[in-house]
Parts: sequence; C-alpha cells; structure tokens
Amino acid sequence: MNKRIPLGVFFIIVGILGLAVFSTIQFIPTYTGTIPKAFQTNPPALSPLQSTPQIPAPYPPNTLIPKNIDEATEVAKSYVASLGYPDLAVKEIMEFQYNYYFIAYEKSTGIGAFEGVIEKGVGLSGMGGMMGVIHPEQGPSMMWNTKYGGMMGGMMGGGWGQGGGIMGPGMMGRGWRHQPYSGVPTANMSITKTDAKRLAQAYLDSHLSGSSTEEPDTFYGYYTVHVLRDGKVYGMLSVNGYTGQVWYHIWHGAFIQMKELT
Repeated sequence: MNKRIPLGVFFIIVGILGLAVFSTIQFIPTYTGTIPKAFQTNPPALSPLQSTPQIPAPYPPNTLIPKNIDEATEVAKSYVASLGYPDLAVKEIMEFQYNYYFIAYEKSTGIGAFEGVIEKGVGLSGMGGMMGVIHPEQGPSMMWNTKYGGMMGGMMGGGWGQGGGIMGPGMMGRGWRHQPYSGVPTANMSITKTDAKRLAQAYLDSHLSGSSTEEPDTFYGYYTVHVLRDGKVYGMLSVNGYTGQVWYHIWHGAFIQMKELT
C-alpha cells in the first residue's frame, strides 16, 4: 500500500501540470456555420487558392532560437530578403508564447503578401517541436492566399502542395472547398474590409464575448484581424475575402509584445 502512494501523488502532480499548461491554449472553434445572407453569392463563391509567384521552402532550424523580439526581427528580415522579391519587406512582428509571428508585405502596394512564424520550440504551437524553424504561417496564409499561396511548395518534403496542404484536402480547410485560382490576384474582394471586421466581431460575440477587433490587415484573398481584450492584443483571426469564413489562429498562445517596422 505504501508503495502506491508516491505513484498516486505523481499522477496527481502530472495532472495539475497538464491542466496548467493547456489552460494557456486558446481553444476557440473555427467558424464553420452558415455565412450571413448579406455575404452570400449565387452560386456560392469558392475560395481561390493557388497562384504565383512561388516562394521556396522555409529555412532549416536556426542554431539558436531568437532570444528576443529584436533578434526575431532580424531573422524575419533575412528570410524575406532571401526569397528574391525586392518588393517584399517585414511590416510588423509579434511575440507570442509559442512563436514569433510576422507580416511580409509589398512595399509598392502596401498589401500583405504572407504571414510567417518563427518557432520557439515550446512544443505546443501549430508546428510544435520545430525549434527555431521559420516558415510561412499555417492556416489562412497557406489555404487562402491567392497570390503567394504557392510559397508552401516543398515544405516538409513537398507536403504543402496545392489541394489542401500537408493534412490533405479538407483537413486544414475545415470542410470548405477550394479551387485553383486562374485570374489576376487582387485585394479587391467580394467581402470588403468593413465586411470582414463585422464578420470577425460577430464571431467574437459568439465565441469570445467581451472582445473586440482592430482594423484588418489586407492580404490577397483574405484579411487578418488582431483580437483585443480589455484594450490589449489577445490573439488574431482571419476572414476569407470570398466566403466570409472565419479562422481563429489557435497556435500562438498568449500574446507578449509587438513591434511595428513601418
């Protein structure tokens, strides 16, 4: 009997630590319900996916994870510069619990090109375990980007190809169909910036009561919005510019700080 007591105590401690860790993760569902009538089209719009240019695979792991947001900024700048598109630059970088997040944008237009992540290697982010790896962000930047969506080609052995990403069709898209994009990529989408903010707020009212939004950042095919609680950044979500689907970014963890470069 005495031998069992320490084992029981061990499992209790593990359970408490597990609850403490997982309580920091933002388990907020992705919106998959009916699109409000005001944003519906006939026939329903499909979200464009693939286009050009093609951006290469991510950097291999860094020797060391950036120690602070300034070091992460330099890593992000070097990565964007290495892609070979002189019109692209880093707009802002945010530090979260599990990773650093940054926006690459077009200097000539001011439009967002893609979103990127530098993994801290804490182990619970969307690409957990990839300590120090810098890569285009999973989720909307991969699935909905109509101009730079090809940047995933070759990632993790070519797994981020057209047709649904590394998890296969429908897995990352939560059941929403996609079609190859054959037109000229544009930031003038059927759902406007104002529409996107309204959809984002409607989602938050249902799933994160008491929170609000900042002005959306526009990308080709979608918008990304900072979520605020008590006037401070709490997280972020994206809104598809053609279907109105809302996708909450659950892989960042708690917000720490932000640095704007423009």
